Amino acid sequence: MEAEQAREVIPHGDPFALFTAWYDEAREAEPNDSNAMALATATPEGLPSVRMVLLKGYGPDGFVFYTNGHSRKGQEIAANPNVALLFHWKSLRRQIRIEGRLQPVSDAEADAYFHSRARDSQLGAVASDQSAPLDSRETFLARYEAARDRFAHGEVDRPPHWGGFRVVPSAIEFWHDRPYRLHERRRFVRKVTTDGHAPAWSSTLLYP
Repeated sequence: MEAEQAREVIPHGDPFALFTAWYDEAREAEPNDSNAMALATATPEGLPSVRMVLLKGYGPDGFVFYTNGHSRKGQEIAANPNVALLFHWKSLRRQIRIEGRLQPVSDAEADAYFHSRARDSQLGAVASDQSAPLDSRETFLARYEAARDRFAHGEVDRPPHWGGFRVVPSAIEFWHDRPYRLHERRRFVRKVTTDGHAPAWSSTLLYP
């Protein structure tokens, strides 16, 4: 057992390649929303909030999600673009933490994703004044019906305040459950480059 415990299961290398390998396994193993991730934001004063969102794309340039810019998270993002993400795949006993800054996706990307959603989801986005006080559910459903009537004969327009963000990571940390709580953690940190080449990553194991 000592030899097995000593074997590292989180290698140094490309953190995005490792993310892809783990994410692909999660998509097979997790029964619901393998792309769910906790998004932590904060006000300029450092007051935090966290909620679940869905990963809608990723690559070496970052991790993409979409939201209503008028929501609490949208307002905090506008004031403070530093965020953190957490993936927790209980069935695999793994988690990934990501820290970075947000960049808005292009209007073309936002339009393409918005119109890939189910039409009812598009209408819901139009109807929802996300995070604002709501006097009754009937009011929200009435707004949804009004949106459905408004766009009954054409494409649903993406609201200008609804769009996407890309978390450009500065650090990615992988955690893997090991027996007897002798877990394994490896933290990757992006190296700053000024020569135009792709960013390099350093990594180190951390005590669990």
